[in-house]
Amino acid sequence: MLIAQISDLHIRMPGQKAYRRVETDSYLPPAVHALNRLNPAPDVVIISGDLTDFGKREEYAHLKNMLNALRAPYFLMPGNHDARETLVETFTGHDYLRGIDGFVQYAVEDYPVRLLMLDTVVPMHGHGTLCARRLDWLRARLAEQPERPTVIAMHHPPFLTGIEYMDNIGLLEGAEALKAIVSAHSNVERILCGHLHRSIFRRFGGTIASTCPSPAHQIALNLQPDAPGQFVMEPPAFHLHDWRDGALITHHAYIDDYPGPYPFHDENGGLIDE
Repeated sequence: MLIAQISDLHIRMPGQKAYRRVETDSYLPPAVHALNRLNPAPDVVIISGDLTDFGKREEYAHLKNMLNALRAPYFLMPGNHDARETLVETFTGHDYLRGIDGFVQYAVEDYPVRLLMLDTVVPMHGHGTLCARRLDWLRARLAEQPERPTVIAMHHPPFLTGIEYMDNIGLLEGAEALKAIVSAHSNVERILCGHLHRSIFRRFGGTIASTCPSPAHQIALNLQPDAPGQFVMEPPAFHLHDWRDGALITHHAYIDDYPGPYPFHDENGGLIDE
């Protein structure tokens, strides 16, 4: 099973620039093209939050129009830049978005690896939380199929990254409770997150938690205390999670085209060294 993950699209309307520099909507079509040309093709695409920049109806409509070109089935999650109600109203046919108790969290049961989507959003705030109701839902879902390989997906990562600007708006409540729940379930293969616009991995609750790069701008890698919030135009990328031999293997994949691939050997099998 191949799980592609893209995150933090921050879609604005055509011609609008985020932070006066990034036309975010121009970066999504190349990402869709990159996903469509993968061979083998991904079985599913997880889009782990910050789908739009302002949560506006027209932004979601623009996003939906671009995602129509995506061949693989995709599952949406809200991030701190999203508006739950507008997301649900726009993506008709995606009934899973109605979630439970007002939260957009749901289970995807149709693949070899079970997907459990957690909603970490605090409306009108940058940070995330996992309250008792959301954690109770996760605990109940994990109890249903304790032996089945499972991936948990959420927007805010449940760990400190060392990028202080982002950690200040990270998952500020519920991380320790989540760790206790996950620690009790050895079938949780991975926790997939967004929010950081970077590839970051950490052991967490007996599994691995990771964050995904953005198809647009990336958060600057600056581990200095009190470093300012900054972004860089590093190459757009996504994650490709390959379920193989009972484990999830993650590849960091770039979206842009680069020279190659070139052979190591010539037509006679000799190593090309000049």
